[in-house]
Amino acid sequence: MANGTWKIARRGNAQLPLVIVLVLAVVLVLVGKAQSGLFDHARARITDAMAPLLEDVRAPLDGVQRWMSSIGNIFSVYSENLRLKEENARLRQWRNTSVVLEGRLQHYEALLHAVPDQKLHAALARVVGRTSHPFLRTMILDAGSDDGAKAGQAVMDEKGMVGRLFLTGKHTSWVILLTDINSRVPVTVAPGSVQAILAGDNSAAPKLDLLLSTAKVKPGDQVVSSGDGGLLPPALPIGTVVQDGNGLRVALLADATQSESVEILNFARAPETPPATSQLPAEAAGLKPLAPPPPAAPTPSATPATPPPAPLPKLKMPVIPSTTTASGGSAPE
Repeated sequence: MANGTWKIARRGNAQLPLVIVLVLAVVLVLVGKAQSGLFDHARARITDAMAPLLEDVRAPLDGVQRWMSSIGNIFSVYSENLRLKEENARLRQWRNTSVVLEGRLQHYEALLHAVPDQKLHAALARVVGRTSHPFLRTMILDAGSDDGAKAGQAVMDEKGMVGRLFLTGKHTSWVILLTDINSRVPVTVAPGSVQAILAGDNSAAPKLDLLLSTAKVKPGDQVVSSGDGGLLPPALPIGTVVQDGNGLRVALLADATQSESVEILNFARAPETPPATSQLPAEAAGLKPLAPPPPAAPTPSATPATPPPAPLPKLKMPVIPSTTTASGGSAPE
């Protein structure tokens, strides 16, 4: 009897705190729904009060974590260092080769009296916007006509050509990318100097349309601008030829989606001053042929003309007489 009463009392005492906890939980939920800002302020104050302690506790933990992660990177850093040293050595060799070839090229150009390439002037601009519509892929620059930007100029980043300007304002410019479906750029494939057209089709790798179907182009060849038409400067790096099924495409060096700072190349050639009309043939100048000048009149001479020499008298040769002999011959008298 006593044991049964104790068990019931014990069971009732154990259930009482559980009911209180449930009621408090419901009250807290209702108060939290009604006064959400109150709990947010309380949470913020608690966080502010605990921030110094959390910083002190996290500092050694972060140090241990960095130390543990650095142990795994020791071998990768060592191998990366060796790879960079080898690459640096190869680049030094290529630099020495390029210096020698550049000097040889300048010597040959001097011997051949070659016309030097026109020096380009560049304006630095930042990309302030990008658009990617179904039929238009462009970027917006923070340089306009006040900065010397003009439609048709080439746009480059640190890797290669990105596109060309097609619209300029006073302070902004719009660039049509090489990948745009409306982009057509004359290019040259090296080696071999194969002429082609780089045609964008809104894909990451534009198509390469060869002007001569019998030209030989293989994957890995380099593509640069040809400069045909005088709109773009020649020899601007563009990309590498890749095989795509039965066609050829170009893997671009520059990634327009990652470009932040670009250069606008000023390739406007200065107008040539034509020579004077007197230095050109009349037909080439668009004029009628000039009449030949009249012959000049002889000028009188101050000294009298000397008379011609008198003819020499003719000399007559003497005639020698001859006699006929009996024998029919002739003998002198």
